Amino acid sequence: MSGVVSAPPRGRLRLRPLAERPRCSIIIPCYNEEGFIEDVLRAALQQRYPPDLLEIFVVDGGSTDRTREIVARVAAADPRVTLLHNPGRVQAAAMNLGIRRSRGQVIVRMDAHADYADDYVAASVAVLRRTGALNAGGAARPRYRNGFQRALCAALSSPLGVGGSAYRDPSREGFVESVFNGAFRREAFEIAGLYDPAAITNEDAELNQRIIEAGGAVYLSRAIVAHYYPRASLAALARQYFAYGMGRARTLLCRRRLLSLRPMVPFLAVTVFALLALASVGLASIRPALAGASLAYAALVIAESLRLSRRASVADFPLLCALFPTMHAAHGLGFWAGLLRGARDRARRREAGRLPVR
Repeated sequence: MSGVVSAPPRGRLRLRPLAERPRCSIIIPCYNEEGFIEDVLRAALQQRYPPDLLEIFVVDGGSTDRTREIVARVAAADPRVTLLHNPGRVQAAAMNLGIRRSRGQVIVRMDAHADYADDYVAASVAVLRRTGALNAGGAARPRYRNGFQRALCAALSSPLGVGGSAYRDPSREGFVESVFNGAFRREAFEIAGLYDPAAITNEDAELNQRIIEAGGAVYLSRAIVAHYYPRASLAALARQYFAYGMGRARTLLCRRRLLSLRPMVPFLAVTVFALLALASVGLASIRPALAGASLAYAALVIAESLRLSRRASVADFPLLCALFPTMHAAHGLGFWAGLLRGARDRARRREAGRLPVR
């Protein structure tokens, strides 16, 4: 994807011009984020954007740590900050609560586990105005605080880790399938609907798919800069990627298609390995194929881990060799679990509501 702006795909929508300085509503979904919430609030309050055109909603899912206390203290000192309770707990429900309470022409999502440039809001507005997109955002730029996260950041920069996803590449610019967090024109929620209230993960990609299917566009810009902190342990990473797989499967069942086959690659790989393993129990002729596939995958993981560890830290090599299989297996198994759960819960599935047109 080049740096030149191309015509938005399926660009059927004709939107009214966005003001140069529209009112913006920042929504921060959170749960037990006492270690991060004050920093992200300061980043929101210190944006280089007219203060009277900013409102900030922190939507808390019932934190049991000091998150609510910290937010209440900041809100007492700055009336732009409002603390909301999210009985649904998940991020999609939090975003919907904030969107319904908001007055902004632009809705900016800011997750708590992230650092934001002081022009994050201004850059997002500028890109929305320039491109005509309904959602604009930057790349998901990982940042580390410990050795595990350092190795994980390296894995997340690799095509073997993220499958060539555009929104993981900070050098990319153009119309894409999804972005990190995002800044939405209010019309996005009037046209495509709100977040899927039952989605536990993948709620952002699913919403972006609906925006694109409705004729809108999603734009990735190098000018919109934020860094996020990934999971800090292998177990937490496995749980996260299992949930990611379940979310992707839910999106497939709800939308009946995905915008690309890339999210299904781990699912297909897990399925192939599982079938080969089962078949090899009774058929000796299958065992060479299983051994060959296993050796090929191991060689790929080792080669990429060596390449990344030489670029970052040699000490990361053993961890990198564990990270890739964990991410792939957890995502693939999660996809299977999501398909099975989705088939069971089909009758209870419901569409996301739309924001009323103002």
